[in-house]
Amino acid sequence: MSRVIGIDLGTTNSCVACLDDRGVPQMLAAADGERTMPSVVAWTSANEVLVGVAARRQAVTNAGATVYGTKRLIGRKVNADDVSWFARSAPFRIVAAANGDAWVRVRGDAKSPQEIASHVLRRMRAVAEEALGEPVTRAVVTVPAYFDDVQRQATRDAGTIAGLDVLRILNEPTAAALAYGAHRVGDGRRVIAVFDLGGGTFDISIMAVERGIFEVLATGGDTALGGEDWDRRMVERLADEVFDKHRVDITSSSLALGRLKEAAEAAKKQLSSAQSAEMQLPFLAQDQNGAPINFDRKITRAEVEALTRDLVDRLEQPCRRALADAGLTAGDIEEVLLVGGMTRWPQVQAQVERIFGKKPSKGANPDEIVALGAAAYAGILAGEGEDAALLDVTPHDIGIRVGDAQFSVIVPRNSMLPARARKLFATTQVDQKFVSIELYQGVSLDVSKNRKLGQVVLDGLPPGPPGSVRVELTLTLDVESILSVTARELSTGKQAGVTIRASGGLSQREIVEIITRRRAEEQPRPRPETPGEGQVTRVKTTDLPRLGPDGLPEA
Repeated sequence: MSRVIGIDLGTTNSCVACLDDRGVPQMLAAADGERTMPSVVAWTSANEVLVGVAARRQAVTNAGATVYGTKRLIGRKVNADDVSWFARSAPFRIVAAANGDAWVRVRGDAKSPQEIASHVLRRMRAVAEEALGEPVTRAVVTVPAYFDDVQRQATRDAGTIAGLDVLRILNEPTAAALAYGAHRVGDGRRVIAVFDLGGGTFDISIMAVERGIFEVLATGGDTALGGEDWDRRMVERLADEVFDKHRVDITSSSLALGRLKEAAEAAKKQLSSAQSAEMQLPFLAQDQNGAPINFDRKITRAEVEALTRDLVDRLEQPCRRALADAGLTAGDIEEVLLVGGMTRWPQVQAQVERIFGKKPSKGANPDEIVALGAAAYAGILAGEGEDAALLDVTPHDIGIRVGDAQFSVIVPRNSMLPARARKLFATTQVDQKFVSIELYQGVSLDVSKNRKLGQVVLDGLPPGPPGSVRVELTLTLDVESILSVTARELSTGKQAGVTIRASGGLSQREIVEIITRRRAEEQPRPRPETPGEGQVTRVKTTDLPRLGPDGLPEA
């Protein structure tokens, strides 16, 4: 069978890895030698699809059809607060699908984040096939630990569209810990924290490692916090300065906004190791008199730190909550592992040290470590790598609607998978005929702010006064987070059940339609025929020789 690859599908960059012949995870490089690729997809005026460096290179002149940050949209509703913010600042249009999901309109066509992400995954697959010299169809794909079931399924759907059999959706912090070699610690139990701050998401996982067993004790995070937010703050400040000086709103120009964003991101990277950086953007825009606006400014790390202090502060609460959920204190953590490109920012590293009371480890490339861990786990699934057992948890509470809009938790967050929970209910009306139980996933006590998973209906209840009929609800979650629900009336034993497999927002029919359309678009176009190269000459039937009874042409 073909090899199993590990893919880190990132907000800003993506990369792919695989086990080598010695069973050691290795990054796979593209033909140009690059081991990470921008998670950017663009459509040209000729409807050609560009991915990675080629897409980012033309982003400034084709901003409206160059899509980045798809990971922030996948499996999300268009009216979510962070999606609404993204829609205001992105140079491309984010629109609502029929089911309320956030899609992107590109050159008149609405495209799902799954389809856009599939282009990145397909490029990662092509890189692997070129590097390995063989077809690749199976993969382990990583996601933030704090992704809910819908976001995970949407990522799996993107893999399907890319022609990949996604064997497992693996949490990024767990993959990073595996790649760090945290399971090679000898005897005894070791408690570590994996701090993962990437381009668009933040995760914190508290893990216990012992003799090749990775046990996630608690996880937390923020799927709307990442390096893109630092870039946005810088862009907003610089755009305000241009407006104050020239009375020109450059945010209304996708070309100027794209150039400013690109410069801000480059300056941020430089400021990770320097105290100041020069930003020079000639002919950024035109003033009200048509004269060119040349942007030339020195920006300091201290300025950016002041602009983003609240973003750094937001990193603390998920860490404190994860520690509390695990029943631990910061002093119980033996090592903090850094993952994600944004952990290079000195202010973030200082915050990590302040929260956990120790300097974090910097023993690996934070941009590549997740893909290496995914490859290591892919090897385990394929029986080619070292054995390691991963014991994961559910990142969000799972419960039911009670009353008008309240959320009652049945399976608490950070419950070890597989998990099972039971709860008894009593009827509230005389001769109540049925019960309808709606299931939700989330962290809010207001059920309307959580994700609805489905519902189970049990009818034909025996008659009786309020409270006389009791129904037992059983929730079971397997290691793939597939939820099975059973409602059983205790006196008669009658029951109803449902298995809830999270939908990523696309139906199976829509997925097949995308795949079929992509195949049709990729078929080679027939080139015009030239005389002497298979050209067909049309003739009249009267010009054709007649066949006689013996099948031979008549004279």
